Amino acid sequence: MPKKFAFIGAGSLGFTRDLVRDILTFDKFRDADIWLMDINPTRLEYSKRGVEKIVTAGKYPASVHATTNRVEALEGADGVLITILQGGVEVWRSDIEIPERYGVDICVGDTRGPSGIFRFLRTAPVMLDICKDVEKYCPNAVVLNYTNPMAMLCRHLQSESKVNVTGLCHSVQGTAQMLAEWIGADMKDVEYTCAGINHQAFYIDYKWKGQDAYPLIRKALERPEIAESDPVRNAMFRNLGYYNTESSGHNSEYNAWFRKRLDLIGKYCTHGTNWNPGEHAYILKEYLGRETTWEKEYTEYLEHGEVELERGDEYAANIFNALFGDNTPFPFNGNLRNEGYVDNLLPGACVEIPVVACKDGIIPQKVGRIPDHLAILINTSAGCEELAVRGCIEGNPEDIFHAILFDPLTSAVLTMDEIRDMTREMFEKNREYLGYFKTLKI
Repeated sequence: MPKKFAFIGAGSLGFTRDLVRDILTFDKFRDADIWLMDINPTRLEYSKRGVEKIVTAGKYPASVHATTNRVEALEGADGVLITILQGGVEVWRSDIEIPERYGVDICVGDTRGPSGIFRFLRTAPVMLDICKDVEKYCPNAVVLNYTNPMAMLCRHLQSESKVNVTGLCHSVQGTAQMLAEWIGADMKDVEYTCAGINHQAFYIDYKWKGQDAYPLIRKALERPEIAESDPVRNAMFRNLGYYNTESSGHNSEYNAWFRKRLDLIGKYCTHGTNWNPGEHAYILKEYLGRETTWEKEYTEYLEHGEVELERGDEYAANIFNALFGDNTPFPFNGNLRNEGYVDNLLPGACVEIPVVACKDGIIPQKVGRIPDHLAILINTSAGCEELAVRGCIEGNPEDIFHAILFDPLTSAVLTMDEIRDMTREMFEKNREYLGYFKTLKI
C-alpha cells in the first residue's frame, strides 16, 4: 500500500513543495498518497498545483489530493507534517509593534520573549486539536512539526497528547554547512555534537576529519567578510567559545547584550550578509511585502519555473524513510523533553539534541553535561518557556507575565511595572484567541 502523507498547513507554499519533493525522491515513497490540507482554499489550490507539477516532472506514480477537511487528510496517515500560522499577519504584527512601543526591539519574534510567547498562546490550542485528531484517526503516525515557536509547542504537545511528535529546524544542518564552507571542509568529512534548545543550541564539538575544527573557525573569523557576515553570533562565539545554531537576527532577541540600546542595535543588528541581519521587524516586513505579490510570484513558478527534483537539506523525508521506508538510520537533531539527555539543562524542558531515526523509532542520544556557562544561558530561556507552557496548560496569566518578566532582552530594557503593562496590552490584543484562560487579568 502507498504511504500516506498529510500536510497540515499546506498553504505554506515553499515548505510544502520542498518537503513533497524530498519525500518522492525515496523509492519507497514514489507512489505516495499526498494529502494537502489548509483552511485557505486559494492557497491550497496553488499548493496542489505546485505539488502536481513536481509529480509530473518526476513522472512519479504518486497521487495528490487537496482538502479543507483536516480529518479527511489525516485519516490513515503514516506521516504528518505541520506548517501552520495561526492568526495571520495582522495579529502577528502586534507581537512586534506592542513591545516596540515599550522599547523592546524585535527582529523576528517567532521563538521566545513576549512575541514568541503570544504566538505560542495563539497556536497551542490549534496544534493540540490537530494532535487529538491524529490520536483518533491515525494514532500510529509520525508527526513532524515545523511551526514556531518550536520548543514551546513541542513541549506542550509532548505533555498533553500521546502522539509521536518531534520538531524540526533547519538551523542545525544549515549552520554546520556554513562553518564547513568557512574552513573549506566537505560536509561528508565533518561530524559534530549539537545540543541546547531550539534556536539556542551550540556545537559542543565540531570536527573535520576527526580533528577539532574550532581553531580553524577562529582563524576564519579573521577574514573581514566572515567577521562581518554574522555579527551577533560571531561575538557570542568569541566570548562563549562555542558556535550557536541560529542567525544573528534571531539571536539578538534571545539575549540581553545586543538590542537594549540604539548604539548596540546599530553595531550588531542592522548589517551583515546573513539572510537575517537583525533589523527591526525583518520578517514582518517580508510577510507584509508579499501579501500582494505571492500569488503573482507563485503563478510565475507554475507557468514557467523549473522543477528541482534533487533532494534538499530538510530532515523530514529522511526521517520518514528511516522509520517506515527502507529503514536506513538517519541521525539528526530533534526537539524532545529532557529526560536525562542533557544533565545540566532543566529536566522536562524541550531540548534540541542528537537523535537517530530508525525502524525502532526516534532514539534520543544522551549528551551528558554541556559547558556550565552555556547551561546558564540556555536554562534562562528554557525556564521562561516552561513557565509559558504551564500558564497555557493551566490558563494562568500570571505564569505568562513571569515568563516575559525574566526574558533576557525584555528585562534588560523595561522595569517590572512596564513589563506588566506591556503584557496586559498583549493579552487584550489576543483576547479572541485566549478563551481557554480562566482570566486575562494580571
